[in-house]
Amino acid sequence: MCGIHGFYRFDGERVDPAQLTAMGDVTRHRGPDDEGQHIDRNGRCGIAMRRLSIIDLAGGHQPISNADDTLWVVCNGEIYNFRELRAELQDRGYRFKTGSDSEVLLHLYDEMGDDFVHRLDGMFNFALWDARRKRLLIGRDHLGVKPLYVHQSATVLGFATEAKALLQLPGMRTELNRDVLGDYLHLGYVPAPHSMFSGIRKLPPATLLAVENGEVREWRYWRLPATIDRSVSEAEWVDRIRSGMESAVHRQMVSDVPIGAFLSGGVDSSAVVAYMAKHSSHPIRTYAIGFEGGEAEQLYNELPYARQVARLFGTEHREIVVKPDVVGLLPKLLWHMDEPVSDSAFITTFLVSEFARQDVKVILSGVGGDELFGGYRRYLGGHYVRKLERLPRWSRRLMSRAAELMPSDRHSKVLNTLRLARGFLASAELSPDERYRHYLQVLDHETVSALTGGRNGSSDALAAAFAAAGDEDALNRMFAVDAETQLPDDLLMLTDKMSMAVSLECRVPLLDRELVELAAAIPESLKVKNGRLKHLMKDALSDVLPPDILDRKKRGFGTPMGAWLKRELAPVLRRLLATDVVRDRGLFDPAVVSRLMADHESARIDGTDALLALMNLEIWSRLYLDGHSVDDVTAELKSHLA
Repeated sequence: MCGIHGFYRFDGERVDPAQLTAMGDVTRHRGPDDEGQHIDRNGRCGIAMRRLSIIDLAGGHQPISNADDTLWVVCNGEIYNFRELRAELQDRGYRFKTGSDSEVLLHLYDEMGDDFVHRLDGMFNFALWDARRKRLLIGRDHLGVKPLYVHQSATVLGFATEAKALLQLPGMRTELNRDVLGDYLHLGYVPAPHSMFSGIRKLPPATLLAVENGEVREWRYWRLPATIDRSVSEAEWVDRIRSGMESAVHRQMVSDVPIGAFLSGGVDSSAVVAYMAKHSSHPIRTYAIGFEGGEAEQLYNELPYARQVARLFGTEHREIVVKPDVVGLLPKLLWHMDEPVSDSAFITTFLVSEFARQDVKVILSGVGGDELFGGYRRYLGGHYVRKLERLPRWSRRLMSRAAELMPSDRHSKVLNTLRLARGFLASAELSPDERYRHYLQVLDHETVSALTGGRNGSSDALAAAFAAAGDEDALNRMFAVDAETQLPDDLLMLTDKMSMAVSLECRVPLLDRELVELAAAIPESLKVKNGRLKHLMKDALSDVLPPDILDRKKRGFGTPMGAWLKRELAPVLRRLLATDVVRDRGLFDPAVVSRLMADHESARIDGTDALLALMNLEIWSRLYLDGHSVDDVTAELKSHLA
C-alpha cells in the first residue's frame, strides 16, 4: 500500500527528480515508511512512490525492476493472488528479486503484455515503464477500490493516487472545474472521469492508459457481467455465496503486519469478522464507533450489536464513543479527500480509522455487500410500486399530494419514516430508471438549475451508466449503475482517502472480483425475495450469524449531520452559506441557498446532504482555490462558534 505518482514528458525536456519528490512529499501520509523514484535514462519518464510497508517489509522497496532493468513498476494496493502468480512465473523461468506482491506485475507483463491485468486479483493502481518500447502504462483495479488521477497537457502527462500531488507539477494552476458542479450537486460527489479540478481527471475503474511514441491510448479492460444465470437453484446459490465470501476474506488476510476489522454489527462487517475468525489462529482485532448525544446520535449507535458479534467470535474488541469536533475536522478531512462530498460517512470512516491505526496497519471492511447482494432500501422500489399499483389511481394521487406536506428529518424516527414514505410516493409514477435516480439524487435537476442559473453542465453520469447497463434484470441493472458511479466515486473514494489519511490500509473483501461476478449473475427474485433484502446472502450466513444480526434493521455508517446542522454546526453553516459569501464565490444563487437552509431548519425537507455538499464545497474552495492552510480555515470556522 502506498501512493504512486509520476509523469511523462512529450516536449523532450528531462524529468526533474525534485518535482517527483515534491509530489511524494504532499502525499507522505499514504506512505510514511519509504520512498523511491526511477527516471528513464533518456529523462522522458519518471515514476515514484511513497510506501506503507505491508508485504516483504525489508525487501519490498519500490520502484522494482526486472533482471536487466528494462521494466520498472510502482504499485499501490495489494495483489492477493501474488503467491500463486509468483509460483507460475518461477516455473516459467522468471527470477524474483524480492518477496513483494508488486514484483509479479513486472514478470506477468513481460509474459502476457497488457492482458496481464486479467490475472490480477486485488485492489491496485500502478505505473509500469517499459524501457524497450519507451512506453508508460498506468492502470486501475476492476472495481476502482484505489483511485488514480491524470493530468494531460501538450507538454506532460502526469498521474497520481491523489489529485493534490498533480498540483505540484510545473505550470499547474488550481482552478475549479465548473462543468461538474451540476453533477456534484445532483449526486453529492464528482463522478469519473471528471474531478473538481480543472485539468485533472480520474482514470475510471478497470481502465488502462498507455503513452508510447508520444501517443496516448486509453481503454477499458473489464466490465461487470450483464448475463443472469437462471439455471442455478436457490440452494446452490447459497452454497456458492457462502464459499465465495469465505474464500475472499481468507485471501485478503495476507499480511506481514497486524491486521484487524471494522465491526458495526451489521450483516456485512459481521460476515467478514466471522470468516476472519475461522481462518485465524489468534483472536481478531475489531473496532467500532458510536456517538454521544440524544435521539439523533443514537440512531447511529450500533455498539450493542458490534459487542454481540465480538463476543460470538471472541475478538479483541475495542470501541470508541465520540462527540467529534466536526468544525475542527472538516478542513483537514476535505484536504485529504481532494474533492468535496456530501456523504457524512467520510467523517465516521476517518474517526474509526484513526482509532484502529493505534494497533494495526491493515483493516478489513464490509463495504460493497449492500451493492452486491441487494441491501439498500432503494432496491425495494419496484417491489413496493407493484403493491401500490393495486390501489385505485385516485387514491395514489391523493397519497402523493399528502406526501408533499409531510415533514422530513432523517434524525427523528417518526419523521424519518415520513421522509422515506414521501420519497417513495414522489417517485412511484416514474419510470424505473428515473425512480432510481430519484432515490440516489441529492438535489433534483430543477433545484440544481435554480442554484446554478441553468449552468448544469453537459454530463449526466447516471444516464451514461444506465445506457451501459444490461436490462435483463432490474436489480442487477441498479447494481451496474452503482458499480459505475456511487461505489467507486463516493464510497470507495472516501474509504481510501480517510483510511490512508492515517496510513491505514483498508481492504474490501466483499468486492473481490470473483465474488462480484458471482453476485452479478444472481436473479433479482433470489437476491431480494418477498421484500427481504439480502435474502440469499442472509441464508448463506444462517449457520454463521444469529437471526437478530441477520434480520435487524439496516443503519447507515454516517453521522447525525442533519441534526448537527440545526444545532452545533448552525452558526458555521449560516456563515459559510451567508448571502454575501455565496454571492462573492459566484457559483450559486444566494436566494436558493437561503431557501434550502430555511426548509431544512423547519423540517419541510431533509436537506442534510444538500447543505453538506454546499458547505463542504465552500470549505474545499477556501483550501484549494483560495490557497488557505488547513489551520487557517479551521481557525476561521471556529471563530464563528464564539
